[in-house]
Amino acid sequence: MRHRHVAQWFAAFVPAPVTVSRREVALGALGALLGLGSAAWLSHHMLAGLNPWFIAPMGASAVLLFAVPSSPLAQPWSIVGGNLVAALIGVTCARWVPDLALAGALAGSLAIVAMFSLRCLHPPSGAVALTAVLGGPAVRGLGYAFVLWPVAIDSLLLLMAALLFNVSARRRYPHRAPAPAPTHLTRDAPPSARVGLSLQDLHAALEARGELLDVSEDDLQELFVEAEHRAWRRRFGRLRCNEIMSHDVVTVTPSTAAQEAWQRMIHHAVKALPVVDAQSRLLGIVTLHDFFVGHEVATQAGHAAWLVGDIMTRDVLTASPAQELVDLMHAFSDGGRHHLPVVDHDRRVVGMLTQSDVVAALFRAGIERAAAVPAN
Repeated sequence: MRHRHVAQWFAAFVPAPVTVSRREVALGALGALLGLGSAAWLSHHMLAGLNPWFIAPMGASAVLLFAVPSSPLAQPWSIVGGNLVAALIGVTCARWVPDLALAGALAGSLAIVAMFSLRCLHPPSGAVALTAVLGGPAVRGLGYAFVLWPVAIDSLLLLMAALLFNVSARRRYPHRAPAPAPTHLTRDAPPSARVGLSLQDLHAALEARGELLDVSEDDLQELFVEAEHRAWRRRFGRLRCNEIMSHDVVTVTPSTAAQEAWQRMIHHAVKALPVVDAQSRLLGIVTLHDFFVGHEVATQAGHAAWLVGDIMTRDVLTASPAQELVDLMHAFSDGGRHHLPVVDHDRRVVGMLTQSDVVAALFRAGIERAAAVPAN
């Protein structure tokens, strides 16, 4: 038993596989090359008479800013705030603590406390604090000016390079997950957040764990949602739109009288009608909401007769026949959609998918799965 524990302990030293695409590896290397090169060149021309004009910890910062830009440790406030407060603490320790070893250890320790307090933890900043102590006569001669140049200038130049590069590479930087807007503009959480794992659950679990993880709570939630989608596919199979949609779709044209369209909705007991042209290509959709708003506008304008084209919604979210149902769950839940026209590659309407179709399909899939489980 003891030998097994020892083997497991040694196994922890084996590096885990990095689940990152080759594109991200290439972007990280290219970003560091361009970012460090441009920042060093600009710093040299701005601080040509100063030695040092570029400090080594910027190389460590580049690893974070270009290789893992989604890390909380790589965000703008982390590099700027972390480097400045670490430099300030390092210069202070170098000035008031005669022993270099003690001054360096104290600078690194206090920098960590300060960065945690100011929410700007940036690992390379520990090297900035140590550089302020062990940087030699040139750094010591600068005194507190070391905080402004080269530290502040180098940090800002590298940050500017990271912003330009990451945005150009279509990375989300600064990295922050967009807050989901409530569908009905109320305090209620989105429907998908009312069951299962919530951001509050993640926050409570991380707080109970008490450790800093190099990933944001928002990113953890996104990963969990993606994992849930994959589990949903495995559990319910690959339900596609053409398997559950309505094929006999009632449609109207823009020139159809609004009153006639209203009668068709009542006759067929539907709440939305796709609006198509002569070739059945989708032009828009008219819903109950469109009728209410259109009627109010027409009444105020004094129009007695109005057409579908006057009130229809032109910006329509659609689905394709082979699209998997799991891809549309967000639209039906958090997106507040009740109907999705299903169109082919020529935008011809071939079906209609509603919330009722989705509920019925999931209910049926659940029954079939339960029936397939052998009884104990």
